[in-house]
Amino acid sequence: MPVKNGSFIKLEYTGKVQETGDVFDTTDEKVAEEAGISTENKSYGAIPIIVGAGHLLKGLDDAIVDMEVGDEKTVDLAPEEGFGQRDPKLLQLIPMKEFKKQGFKPQVGMTITSEGVPGKIRSVSGGRVRVDFNHELAGKNLEYHIKVADIIEDDVEKVKSMIELHYPTQKLDSDKHDIKIEDGVVRIAMDEMAKFDKKPYTDITFARFRIARDIWENMENVDKVEFVDAFEKKVPEEKSEESEVPEEVLTEKEEKSEEVPEEVLTEDVAEKKEE
Repeated sequence: MPVKNGSFIKLEYTGKVQETGDVFDTTDEKVAEEAGISTENKSYGAIPIIVGAGHLLKGLDDAIVDMEVGDEKTVDLAPEEGFGQRDPKLLQLIPMKEFKKQGFKPQVGMTITSEGVPGKIRSVSGGRVRVDFNHELAGKNLEYHIKVADIIEDDVEKVKSMIELHYPTQKLDSDKHDIKIEDGVVRIAMDEMAKFDKKPYTDITFARFRIARDIWENMENVDKVEFVDAFEKKVPEEKSEESEVPEEVLTEKEEKSEEVPEEVLTEDVAEKKEE
């Protein structure tokens, strides 16, 4: 069955800069290690996306349509299809005093965020800091090798795939998400480990909104998504009758232990010391 806009799929890819051949992103851990871009806490492997939902660069979205499971291809993207052309207006000079106010010492290569936009410090001189707010790959010609690893058909698995995409963490087990779909409502009780996540509350809220939006916009007959946080009282397990050892057995064992010759006990202790 061919991929179409709105399809939930799992995608493998490796992205390179055409001019240099440098790998800047990949789902393959071995390729990431060889390129020196591996990240310790990142989960590698095919990623879940919805085709045409804005999860990918538009050029890649267009290229995936009509592919089938197992299909591979290489896609070349001009800057306009990738991260755009470089904009000189996004190269800004910021007075050093602005950094001093925040107790921050800027250094070349550091990444800072201004009004939610990340930028890289290019130079520090003359009491001014030059910051580039262009995307690092702006103006670059890109090459992606892509493979459709799977097309997700089951509705519950579609919901799980969006949790994996928007709430990425190695601490959660997707098999432990409790998902119910009924009368146009999707109810999600995530793996209870999510309750102990140290992410800021706003990040969790935005992640849940993205999950909900992708579900109701791309799954038929879904109008509402609910996240359920349930805390259950843990009832201590009672000892089973089978685990209770009859008093007469204990007595018998105690009597046997008293019959062990003293020289045997002494010999055992000596051996342990030698080890």
